[in-house]
Amino acid sequence: MFAAATKSFVKQVGDGGRLVPVPSLSEADKYQPLSLVVKKKRCFLFPRYKFTSTPFTLKDILLGDREISTGISSYQLLNYEDESDVSLYGRRGNHIVNDVGINVAGSDSIAVKASFGIVTKHEVEVSTLLKEITTRKINFDHSLIRQSKSSRKAVLCVVMESIRTTRQCSLSVHAGIRGEAMRFHFMDEQNPKGRDKAIVFPAHTTIAFSVYELFIYLDGAFDLCVTSVSKGGFEREETATFALLYRLRNILFERNRRVMDVISRSQLYLDDLFSDYYDKPLSMTDISLKEGTHIRVNLLNHNIPKGPCILCGMGNFKRETVYGCFQCSVDGQKYVRLHAVPCFDIWHKRMK
Repeated sequence: MFAAATKSFVKQVGDGGRLVPVPSLSEADKYQPLSLVVKKKRCFLFPRYKFTSTPFTLKDILLGDREISTGISSYQLLNYEDESDVSLYGRRGNHIVNDVGINVAGSDSIAVKASFGIVTKHEVEVSTLLKEITTRKINFDHSLIRQSKSSRKAVLCVVMESIRTTRQCSLSVHAGIRGEAMRFHFMDEQNPKGRDKAIVFPAHTTIAFSVYELFIYLDGAFDLCVTSVSKGGFEREETATFALLYRLRNILFERNRRVMDVISRSQLYLDDLFSDYYDKPLSMTDISLKEGTHIRVNLLNHNIPKGPCILCGMGNFKRETVYGCFQCSVDGQKYVRLHAVPCFDIWHKRMK
């Protein structure tokens, strides 16, 4: 009966589908702000999720003993009084009958009256909580974390808001026959015993709540899924490996792009040097033919193997040569490899 009343309350109040009715009066005190609940999908035939309460709060699964200092705001939401007829042939009617054990002999409907009075809404200040948990880590040795991690269908959630009563409330159920002009036509002379049921529960009872899912990373950090697009759960090792490979791929791609850009600029510079060399007459470029200049030699004659030209063989294209100059030295090497034409003359022109 309590579950039917809370479902009816959530259906009428709405809140964009975020509100969840409290399923049992005995568990109502476990759906307070910052309490932890487990969200689990029933099966593919039932699109709705099942929420199971836990005896833990968010602080209990975090490393360290520091309290979570976040504010909780409260305000009056509405005054709720509801009377409704429920057919015995529907799922909700069968659930109420099985729940309260009412005598439905000779009846076709049930009258349900819920008197919650003024209800209040208590919600966590999200911005403050996000700042508070920035440096906090999850304790993977906690029993709730171990059990939730072993199940791929279970998602840990933290209660962010709860709706509570402010006074003693009552729920009553009466079985009868639906009349044409009245809500019910009660058959007093044939009213069997057990046709009426009523319960009274205390003030400050939680009747509905809403949650944010938790996404927990392998290193213990976690995020609050504050939007419906983001989903909670545990980061899997294969997911983390794929993300790492994807980041490495992007890093290597960017590095390769920069290297190719440098090579391209170097190639343009060499092209300018070569074009400048070939555009001028031989008398202006062939420095080695002039008196007192360095002499090009065949390095093979001096037991020096063929290698890349120091001017045009350092890029992506390994241009090699057997010629060089013994009068020049680079990085402690007593010779320099240079193509006979035009690198030899361009090199010495720059050196000069």
